Amino acid sequence: MRKLYFLLPGTKGKFGGGGLWAELNTCTLAQQICEAEIVTYRQRETEHSFLADILPGCKPESSIFIIGWGFDVPKIIPKLKGQNIIYHAHSANYGFKIPSEIPIITVSRNTMGYWGEQAANGLIYYLPNQIGAQFRNFNQPRDIDILVQTRKSSEYLLKQLIPALKSRYRVEIIDSYVEDLAGLFNRSKIYLYDSAEYWAVSGVTEGFGLPPLEALACGCEVFSSVNHGLADFLDPGFNCHKIAGYSLGYDLTRIAHVLERLEQSSSFVLSGGEDRSKNVTVANQSPSKKLLESLLAEYRSENLISKLEIILTEINCFFDYCLEDSENIKGLNKIRIEKLKIHRTISKIQQKFKTLIKANS
Repeated sequence: MRKLYFLLPGTKGKFGGGGLWAELNTCTLAQQICEAEIVTYRQRETEHSFLADILPGCKPESSIFIIGWGFDVPKIIPKLKGQNIIYHAHSANYGFKIPSEIPIITVSRNTMGYWGEQAANGLIYYLPNQIGAQFRNFNQPRDIDILVQTRKSSEYLLKQLIPALKSRYRVEIIDSYVEDLAGLFNRSKIYLYDSAEYWAVSGVTEGFGLPPLEALACGCEVFSSVNHGLADFLDPGFNCHKIAGYSLGYDLTRIAHVLERLEQSSSFVLSGGEDRSKNVTVANQSPSKKLLESLLAEYRSENLISKLEIILTEINCFFDYCLEDSENIKGLNKIRIEKLKIHRTISKIQQKFKTLIKANS
């Protein structure tokens, strides 16, 4: 197989975050299949090669460049002219186009669906992000009732729901990097995640949404939004609860039920009090160990390595083929779509005339 160069603007400081960790993890997985390394292109780092230094010596017969840093993608593609490129797609809605000679590996089915429409003539694959082995249930006592991370959280979550919860429960608010996130999840009963507002303001999508899945793996009850990539694995009523459900009071009632149930280890139905809190039932939505492991298996390294090997094998064969042939399938640009609409309208009119003529003959 060709050597893989995972392109990142940098791996330190302002470049830290979920997208960076996901790309680093994918590179580690790829290294178990073929040669692969991280290459930076904005920030020089002693432990990594720099794109401008290695590019002159790279040949398409022996190398593939993997790009994936959102807004940088349209700028990087021209710099890699003549090279083999894979686009590792996390979020969607950036607004750029990907040529059909660039295969796309998506991290969620939501993103795959987006590129299935936007790059109809390209090769598209699905390889979800990895859940580390450290994210598992330690089966230990939990001293935190509710855990929330401020990053990506909605205004409602931070300014309404959390203040209301803090007066009743032990709430842990995280606003910085956590070294042992798995340990923190294992200390928590409920994890809150509400990113729909953040991504709506950003104009792009939640590419994957690792924290809720990691929290589930650690045995937390999860209250989350289900936007974009989160819909791949979250199933309200079965393995999670939909957050921001109708009203603050309703959220508080459901959270109270879950904490009560966790204390009593049984389903709990709240009755009495004000009318709006009557007859609200929250069933035991913690998936069984068997169901949870079945869900998580798709995101564990063993499955991802075998899947990535198949994907890379096919892409290497595709790049071999591209040396001998060129694209000749018409793309779905705006002009062609309008022409197809006109042709469809004309076809329908012609069919109606044929039907009328047949009826009158």
